[in-house]
Amino acid sequence: MYSASLKRASALALGLSATAVVGSNMTFSNGIDAAHPATQGWTHKGHLQTFDANSLRRGYEVYRQVCSTCHSMHLLHFRDLVGFSHTKAQAKALAESYEVQDGFDDMGEPFFRKGKLADNLPEPYPNIETARFANNGALPPDLSLIIKQRGESEDSDAGVSHDYVFALLTGFNHAAPFGITENPGQYYNPWFPGGMIAMAPPIVHEGVEYEDGTPATTSQIAKDVTQFLCFASEPFHDERKRVGVGAVGMFAIGALAAGWRKRWRWNPVKSSRTWYIN
Repeated sequence: MYSASLKRASALALGLSATAVVGSNMTFSNGIDAAHPATQGWTHKGHLQTFDANSLRRGYEVYRQVCSTCHSMHLLHFRDLVGFSHTKAQAKALAESYEVQDGFDDMGEPFFRKGKLADNLPEPYPNIETARFANNGALPPDLSLIIKQRGESEDSDAGVSHDYVFALLTGFNHAAPFGITENPGQYYNPWFPGGMIAMAPPIVHEGVEYEDGTPATTSQIAKDVTQFLCFASEPFHDERKRVGVGAVGMFAIGALAAGWRKRWRWNPVKSSRTWYIN
């Protein structure tokens, strides 16, 4: 447990530095700050609210069909989907649909096997150099902790990073204002620091087909994939709230028992009267 937490903490630190590097590669030094995104009503932000399982499943499909072509999520495993967006059988079948390299055979050739629940989600590129070459020098950041990375880098709470990701995904339909030049390979987005980003518009209206029949509007796609990225950044979100509710309940019972014990123990002392006779 401690090693997993240390791994995620170190990955977050590396992600923050990577985000800074990517930002410097993907923006111009025009001195223009990003616009502040509007606050969205995320259903899982309440103290007693959890992730929407249907939205998580749709969000994973958006990531698998769209985002995974460039972005990795190397901290998320297929087993993490069980009980949230997929059943165990569904997650197992999903993992087995991929081939994973597992060492080398006797001839020195790469050995591939079917994926397992314990495997990480597959990465789009074998190494960083390939990723940069395929994206004109820009390195697509890993999305495992992108929600927390944004919150930490902006010195803000996680809710603001939710809003930022949603606004960024839906903000490519704005024309560049006067004074900002759209260079080849760059796209204007008012929510990105500097206004210019190397990522092409990732989602379009009806760009994916949801198996549950939900209309795949641009805002719906952005909402679902943002929800999935929130889950990836904190897969123990629901469990943490369940444990918190139980802990608060136990403390409340303990407080009542302690109060009753104090009253029962000290009531005879406080209600008695003592005379001192010389």
